[in-house]
Amino acid sequence: VLRSLGIPTRVITNFNSAHDSNTNLSIDKYIDISGKTLHLTEDSVWNFHVWNESWFIRRDLGSFYDGWQVLDATPQERSKGIYQCGPASTRAIKEGDVNLDYDSSFVFAAVNADYVTWIHYSNKRKERIYSDARKIGKFISTKAVGTNSRVDVTAHYKYPEVKDISFKISYSQYKNSLMDDRKILVTAV
Repeated sequence: VLRSLGIPTRVITNFNSAHDSNTNLSIDKYIDISGKTLHLTEDSVWNFHVWNESWFIRRDLGSFYDGWQVLDATPQERSKGIYQCGPASTRAIKEGDVNLDYDSSFVFAAVNADYVTWIHYSNKRKERIYSDARKIGKFISTKAVGTNSRVDVTAHYKYPEVKDISFKISYSQYKNSLMDDRKILVTAV
């Protein structure tokens, strides 16, 4: 429909798409002390989810947020009392501006939530035992114009994930740094 009105529109697929039902920007999984999954939240991770993007000028939000906007024709949560999602600026999503209207926090979580596993003890205490900041929002894609090729648009939604860097340090360097730490600690006391 939007294309017939002359508005540039494309379909987007997000793999490992989070469904953050309680808007805390994380996907929480609860287990008991034996490892059995507890169903204490409606959060989930879908293999993929599809939505549309359309190109808009955002006079309501300011020109910083002009460009591609997320519109989801199959929203699973209510927004302002009705089932709707968007138009959420992809720029807002990438920058983490989750306080804007139009469901930017929900879309941010879909592509960038942390996946957290908790042990839930019988006394209602919980303990975080695992957190993965890289699991959600993989290979965010659209179809190339004029071909059946995939175009990766992940960089429109999130900054590159930081890679773990391993390095070696000699014991003597480590020992010296410990001494320096002690000096700082003693000085601070």
